[in-house]
Amino acid sequence: MGLAEYKRKRDFKKTAEPAGKSLPKKVKGASRFVIQKHAARRLHYDFRLEMDDMLKSWALPKGLPWKRGEKHLAVEVEDHPIEYEDFEGIIPEGQYGGGTVMVWDRGNYHVYGEQPVKSLRDGKLHLVLDGEKAKGEWTLVRIRGRDDAKNQWLILKTGNDAKAPSKKLEDQSVKTRRTMKQIAEARDAEWESNRQGDESPTSNFKARIRQALKKKASGEVVGQAHLPAVASAKAGRLPSRGNRSGRPTIATLQDLPSAKASFVEPMKAKLVENPPATGDWIYELKFDGIRLIAVKVSGKVSLLSRNQNELGARFPEIVEAIKNLPARECVVDGEVVALDKEGRSSFQLLQAREIEGRKSPIYFYAFDLLQLDGKSLVGLPLEARKDVLEKLSADAGDPIRYSGAIGGDAKRLLEEVKRRGLEGIIGKQRDSVYEPGRRSGAWIKLKCVQQQEFVIGGYTPPQGARKHFGAILVGYYENKKLVFAGKVGTGFTAKSLAILYKKFRGEERADCPFVDLPSKQNGQWVQGITPSMMRKMHWVNPVFVCEIKFAEWTRDKKLRAPVFLGLREDKESHDVLKED
Repeated sequence: MGLAEYKRKRDFKKTAEPAGKSLPKKVKGASRFVIQKHAARRLHYDFRLEMDDMLKSWALPKGLPWKRGEKHLAVEVEDHPIEYEDFEGIIPEGQYGGGTVMVWDRGNYHVYGEQPVKSLRDGKLHLVLDGEKAKGEWTLVRIRGRDDAKNQWLILKTGNDAKAPSKKLEDQSVKTRRTMKQIAEARDAEWESNRQGDESPTSNFKARIRQALKKKASGEVVGQAHLPAVASAKAGRLPSRGNRSGRPTIATLQDLPSAKASFVEPMKAKLVENPPATGDWIYELKFDGIRLIAVKVSGKVSLLSRNQNELGARFPEIVEAIKNLPARECVVDGEVVALDKEGRSSFQLLQAREIEGRKSPIYFYAFDLLQLDGKSLVGLPLEARKDVLEKLSADAGDPIRYSGAIGGDAKRLLEEVKRRGLEGIIGKQRDSVYEPGRRSGAWIKLKCVQQQEFVIGGYTPPQGARKHFGAILVGYYENKKLVFAGKVGTGFTAKSLAILYKKFRGEERADCPFVDLPSKQNGQWVQGITPSMMRKMHWVNPVFVCEIKFAEWTRDKKLRAPVFLGLREDKESHDVLKED
């Protein structure tokens, strides 16, 4: 990267920051590192490695991980001059990176293989840090990079666990032993740069949209398909799918249709068995959570499910984070998830947080931007929408996380996703427009596990020590009739049994809602449900939708080894169909 980007952002006639100068070559051996705690718009840590007479730099939103196997995001930023490693003081408000800077840790580092530049180029740096606070092994791994975007890395704790600093050391400089508050109050070192940070969020992001549009207007072709024309897009209408050939006419910012920030029905992905052989596709992780449309307007935020239920009260931390996005108005498509200890999204864990009051942290993975400051973006190609969304959420920090592309080779991705026990991947045509409420095939989903929604139509009496009920009876709609899919007796806790039972009692009915119970197949009663057993069952109105994980569909279209994961409030029961 060099110092060109660093110098471009600064006017050294005005700033006291070091401009960088030629230094004598050092004797081969360990190089220096520094970690600067930086209270800018969001508190983060700047991790810098001395390399090639400059500081290679990454921003760590959550700092270093300390337990073996733990991983944190690391965003590569511009290189800094060597002299920068000693700076501690204030960057004035309104300037690039405005805030307080502390020399949080420093020391020597070593790269396994003794080839740090090559390791950096290859995207994997296995480091040994010998600092005053950080001692041990860490590994930096590049996970994504684009020509005009910040490189995304992960920093992983490898080797043994490291001792995390005490609360006192966490807020103490290794250079002066001062706290962040003391550094801010002293103001004994200060600099300014020529990159202003006091632009209004609106003008800032309008400029970024113009940049994204300009990039597409340059005649760029993705694969064999030209990007779609959007100049003719009208508010509430989308360009024809047939407009995908021929040289596009890309709209200016003013040409984008106006739209007040409001709910947009989510675009749907089509379930497919195998990856497509043709077309230009990007792939993202498939999350196991609740799909939400986040709407910010007039300082207020709504989190709306697919059926427009307001869920903001359930996720106040996400509401607050959306409020802080640097836009006057916006509509973001994403998914709220809870992560397990392995970093996998888990709908069951999300439900446990709601039902049993567990303190599981949640995150909002943002994957599409539909409206921004009075303009509709649904007619823009996917790549342009995601480019603006990435910039919008760049400094957001948790619980908002940008969901970017993880690659283009679906078969290899599926192998890795399956190996890690993840649910699957979502494929999207790179040039696709956003089609509210449609399942057109421009977005697809490939699953590694069998999991879908079902409608609850009844339950069996409890047996043995279990209280409230034994198993739920679930099904799906076919030709507007509720078809039986099986009994589900696992996946419940004592508390969830009690809560569900109370809900069921409020929707009791006398007759069976399934059209095919009881019935025989090959001379046997389906699932052992005989006419006499039917009289022992409890029936409920088909209004409850639940998420079920299962091994496979049997030949007679019943669930094998089903497990209850939780209720879904983001889907209407009559929309639940068998996924084929």
